Amino acid sequence: MASTVSETIASAERVEQPPAPSRRVWAALRRPRVVDALVCAAYVAVAGLLTAGLWPDPHTRALAANVHDQALIEWFLGHGTLVWTGDFSLVTDRLNAPDGVNMMANASHTLHGVLFTPVTVIFGAAVSFALLVAVNLAATAAGWYLLLARTLGMHRAGAAVGAALAGFGPGMMSQSNSHLHITAQWLVPPILYGLIRLTRVTRVGAVIGTGVGLGLLIVAQAFLGEEVLFLTALTLLIFIPVYALRRRAWAREVARPFLCGSAIAAALATALLAYPLYIQFAGPQAIPNAPFSPAVFYGDVASYISVSTLSIGTSPGAEKLTTSATEANAYFGPMLLLLVVVLAVWQRRSPATTAVVGSAIVMTLLSFGPYVTFAGHRTGLPSLYYPLREMPVITGALPTRYSLALLPLFGVLLGYGIGRALAHRTPWVRFVVPAAVVAALVPILPRQVATTDREPVPTFISSGHWRECVPDGGVLVPVPLPTAAQPDAMRWAAAANARFALPEGFFIGPYGPRGNASMGTYPQPTSKLLSAVAKSGRVPVLNASVRRQAQADLRFWGADCVVVPDGPRADALRTTLDGLLFAGRRVDDVWIWDVSSS
Repeated sequence: MASTVSETIASAERVEQPPAPSRRVWAALRRPRVVDALVCAAYVAVAGLLTAGLWPDPHTRALAANVHDQALIEWFLGHGTLVWTGDFSLVTDRLNAPDGVNMMANASHTLHGVLFTPVTVIFGAAVSFALLVAVNLAATAAGWYLLLARTLGMHRAGAAVGAALAGFGPGMMSQSNSHLHITAQWLVPPILYGLIRLTRVTRVGAVIGTGVGLGLLIVAQAFLGEEVLFLTALTLLIFIPVYALRRRAWAREVARPFLCGSAIAAALATALLAYPLYIQFAGPQAIPNAPFSPAVFYGDVASYISVSTLSIGTSPGAEKLTTSATEANAYFGPMLLLLVVVLAVWQRRSPATTAVVGSAIVMTLLSFGPYVTFAGHRTGLPSLYYPLREMPVITGALPTRYSLALLPLFGVLLGYGIGRALAHRTPWVRFVVPAAVVAALVPILPRQVATTDREPVPTFISSGHWRECVPDGGVLVPVPLPTAAQPDAMRWAAAANARFALPEGFFIGPYGPRGNASMGTYPQPTSKLLSAVAKSGRVPVLNASVRRQAQADLRFWGADCVVVPDGPRADALRTTLDGLLFAGRRVDDVWIWDVSSS
């Protein structure tokens, strides 16, 4: 009896004894919300490491593969701050004075600029740019992870891997070289969540609310990056019908709320985007054609089985299979492509697999462009893109960028494959599939984004002393003037949050033959003259005719102040402007000519 009592007491003490601290920590870490937070934090850390080259000083560091576009985007970010001052114009007068620039016809990062205004105003457009390179990567991966894990119920290990491919895959790293309107894909998962929710709600209020939210997300994505919105819509136009055909009974059941909610979203988005799209296609400074040729920016078939120079397992000669490091959009490597095929066959009974494969095939074929090319040679095979090559909407996206849709599609296949393997009853399957995923992904792990040094913005600009000769909204003429080939002076206006305007510049406008799209505008005679001096260092012969032309060009630009910064050809430029105008004066690290009253 005594032994029974003692055993009962001992048993009770064992039950009441709290678990060891290590067990409590492990149990806490395994909670779904904690796992989600840790995965998203890991994405942030990876994005920070990959973009670390910009952080010693964002104002004097640049992306080595695309310095020019960085200057343009920093200008867009600076211009985005004007929205908070009440400037909602879609055709701006702060660039290419006096004609202006159609912001809707350019990838103007409008939503980026508005959202990051506090950072831009306090720290500068260069800091906002550096942040956005990392934020786009991390936020895109995090968005896909939360969609896959929470909405679709995917195993969290599979969701983490699939989302990492969607956020940090080769195409995303390539586009991170200043194409931030392409890497800004973090609204795509919420858009998909809205569509999925429409298949799960039945109450009228829920359908209307979801439709309205979805419409607003579509509008937001349009101001973030129209090309991503187009690629998403095209992929869904393939995915949804294929998935519905595989689940006919389910599709009939959810058709009414889905179609009603989608109609509400489409109607709202159309109403809100009608005027911006009118400005884009028919407003001032609109362009009648796509600025880049599909025959140049296509996806080489061989690039799919290669590994790019931006990944750790670079294939020999990979750089020859793309037009530039900014458009290395496929480059999945042979191991990942083989694994995708194996997983697709293994999961062939899944409707999601069928829809993913169908979408991936169509987007791949479209990415080849007008002519199917292998290792730089045209194969003569028929092209799916060729009969569509003249369609305005289709040509709005470069063919090579269609392959970007494969990153989340492949990520879904990998995620479901990992989840199925980890739940499999056969031990070797639980080991082999994850091991195969690791082996396939290791070669395409991204390298750190390459960066380089650049000259700081003149103190005359960064200190605000530009206000001595240019009023808010006035025109400052940097010498030499900014062009598509040399846009660095646009960083001056970016540093001043576009408070002053610039003549000419780097943008997409209607200055090509017969009014077609061009990069920048045609330079005025005085701009040509000053550009020649900047290149040669020789002062030209200045006669009365040249001086009259300079006065005419300054009046055309509406110039308030001409500025020459310190540099290799500064003396020749200063002497030339002294001869064209009058003796300039020194302010900080520049020479200025106040021409507003001349």
